[in-house]
Amino acid sequence: MSDAQQLHADQIAYWNGPGGAHWVAQQAHTDAQLSPITTAVLTAAAAEPGERILDIGCGCGTTTMILAEAVGATGHVTGLDVSAPMLGWARKRGAGRQNLSWVLDDATTHAFAPGAYDLLFSRFGVMFFGNPVAAFANLRTALRPGGRMVFVCWRPFDDNPWMRVPLHAAYAHIPRLPKPGPEDPGPFAFADPERVARILTEAGWSAPTLTPVDVSLDLGAGGGLDRAVEQATNIGAASRALREAPEELRPAAIAAIRAALMPYVRSETVALGGAVWVVEAKPS
Repeated sequence: MSDAQQLHADQIAYWNGPGGAHWVAQQAHTDAQLSPITTAVLTAAAAEPGERILDIGCGCGTTTMILAEAVGATGHVTGLDVSAPMLGWARKRGAGRQNLSWVLDDATTHAFAPGAYDLLFSRFGVMFFGNPVAAFANLRTALRPGGRMVFVCWRPFDDNPWMRVPLHAAYAHIPRLPKPGPEDPGPFAFADPERVARILTEAGWSAPTLTPVDVSLDLGAGGGLDRAVEQATNIGAASRALREAPEELRPAAIAAIRAALMPYVRSETVALGGAVWVVEAKPS
């Protein structure tokens, strides 16, 4: 198995194991936290009535269902994901909607009907491909002539205090995570705009437009400091570091995360900065 294949297999295993389980458990909270980003990328996508849309890495289905409302009864939205736990929850949430369908499969290898979609969309679902050039080349076949792709991905880690602050606080008490390689899949795999452009052009897309968007993310989703600490220790880099740390070190790390978040508390919000790219591209 090649390195790219192994990375890809590892990602699928993670999203069908602890990753998928955590996201299902935290779905409502995470959607509330990410709502400013969701609004930004959906605005850029500008879905219209009657369109056919593929939601790549749809997870628990929130954006899929919002897009389904936008395209109306004459349109259709397909949610695609490799995570059985997340897609199972999405199916339950979307039950009864006639313009929705769900596919449990890998975007890199799925046999798409040629030209089936007007829009390829993703909210944080494309940074985990083990072989992103192959994935985006396969996805391109699914887009009709004149169609478009819009997705959102994180800008560099250091530009995202919502993740940096809890992780650095935890590192005072637990071992550091191995630093990912520049080509490794993960939340910040598309932080470098030059890498994004290279991947997409090699996959047969036009030079993409990357628009920086800065947002304020409430880690507590209106639930205050306790909920913010719970979220930081269940979703994101600090949660992974805690899972891999010796159990006896975790209480001190969690206490440090709580102390680090306290300066950001304003009534029932715990807001820290987030930084993303909204990426738009068309087939070349």
